[in-house]
Amino acid sequence: MPFDLTKRLTAWRHHLHANPELSLQESATAAFVCERLTELGIPFTPAVGGHGVVATLSQGSSNRSVGLRADMDALLIEEETGLPYASTRPGVMHACGHDGHTASLLGAAKLLQDDPDWSGTVHFVFQPAEEGFGGAEAMLNDGLLQRFPMERIFGYHNWPGLELGTVMLHDGPLMAAAANFSLTLTGHAGHAAMPHLTRDPVQGLAHLIIAFNAIVARNTHPLEAAVISTCVLKAGEAANQIPNSATLGGTFRAHSAELMQFIERRMREVAAHIAAGFGLTAEMTLGHYLPPTRNHKAEADLAAEMVAGLGMKVRRD
Repeated sequence: MPFDLTKRLTAWRHHLHANPELSLQESATAAFVCERLTELGIPFTPAVGGHGVVATLSQGSSNRSVGLRADMDALLIEEETGLPYASTRPGVMHACGHDGHTASLLGAAKLLQDDPDWSGTVHFVFQPAEEGFGGAEAMLNDGLLQRFPMERIFGYHNWPGLELGTVMLHDGPLMAAAANFSLTLTGHAGHAAMPHLTRDPVQGLAHLIIAFNAIVARNTHPLEAAVISTCVLKAGEAANQIPNSATLGGTFRAHSAELMQFIERRMREVAAHIAAGFGLTAEMTLGHYLPPTRNHKAEADLAAEMVAGLGMKVRRD
């Protein structure tokens, strides 16, 4: 890659990192992408499925087409790196590397623009709202594949623990299906010195966390990947007051829709029974459901062949 392009991409990535935007709020990021595409002279269509952008290059006589995809949104995390290009927006950070994904897709577009040795059509898909907010679905519902026909589409995700110059590829399930959950136990508040007059939701919550872990450990097949993680706990405010309610939140994930349905059913059953045992009621709600990412074997094999041809290491474990 030409050194001047490397410098430009680095600067673009630093700009994106310093100006992160959360899912469904990527207006400035999308505008930045459109500005860079305009500078490069690459035609594009904005506002596809919200803040999505699709750029297109065509040359030669081939009628074949392919898509390359990158995500653009950031996370609700406070950056504490101290980097000169650290986030300028309190509580928001490109902690998942989507700034790098966006910059690299712009770089891929420039490299293909300058390369005369290919024929066909390439669509560059800049996707918003990847972090659990259904950005891909929104673009599909806005006619992505009808408006920009693609025989196949490729994306990638940075992986900091992977050795430099290595590409990891899989066919079949690659990224798990996911759903966030929130569960509230409601009891009866009272003074901490008189717990017998209360129905303590904190006690129920403590038992529920352990019981949820047992769903994966004892109810699912040992060779089927699944996880339930409790990440948020909310209860009372006063040290001498047993609260009326307590809430836990988190995420559960699996590699198949069938296992996701099973885990949800068991979580609801376990919550109801533990709540009953403590004289409580349980209410569980789910956030947006994201299906698993599955690679087709033919495309995974093609990508592996291409990576090996570039002299890079391929891992398929």
